[in-house]
Amino acid sequence: MPRRSVLLFAGACIAIAVALAAVTVVVVTGREQAAAVAEGTGTGQASVGGPFQLVNQDGQSVDQTLLDGRWSLVFFGFTYCPDFCPTTLQALAATKARLGAAADDVQIVFISVDPARDTPAALKAYLATDGFPKGVIGLTGSEAQVKSAADAYRAYFQRVGTGPDYTMNHSLTVYLIGPDGQYRSALAHDLGPERSAQLIQRVMARG
Repeated sequence: MPRRSVLLFAGACIAIAVALAAVTVVVVTGREQAAAVAEGTGTGQASVGGPFQLVNQDGQSVDQTLLDGRWSLVFFGFTYCPDFCPTTLQALAATKARLGAAADDVQIVFISVDPARDTPAALKAYLATDGFPKGVIGLTGSEAQVKSAADAYRAYFQRVGTGPDYTMNHSLTVYLIGPDGQYRSALAHDLGPERSAQLIQRVMARG
């Protein structure tokens, strides 16, 4: 094989390896983080969650009190996410469908980790996509506000790359929050709609 072809082939292999490593970091981090937050489920004390100040997709300032009075499924992502975020939204739509009448007591909250691109208008347009759950609450804010919210939920995120085509690595956990605004349980991203619905029903039954 000519030297140029060998170099091109080697470069392609390295690029693929880097991409796979980045995906692995996100998936492994998500699983580890889901396990970490789940450690607090038997203690009676919240291990994640807390005060935040953000802006919803209608441009209104909101805080953690928007979680009061209903069960909430909270997760962090971004509108330019090519796979995990749309998949998670679709899975949550399927999960709510399996909850029956109890689904009326459940709201979904999507917090962007990419405030530079995810303006309220961008969030509103994104969440109107066919196949996504209806009524999802999209939240964004300044970089400091988003970081503060992510820290409260022990959610990982990191910008990768430069220029307009950058992406974001982020953890994949969905947090189940009770009507009192307190953390109840973690849903791993690969749990699936059926098992997620069963977990939610068990937690709701306990109150």
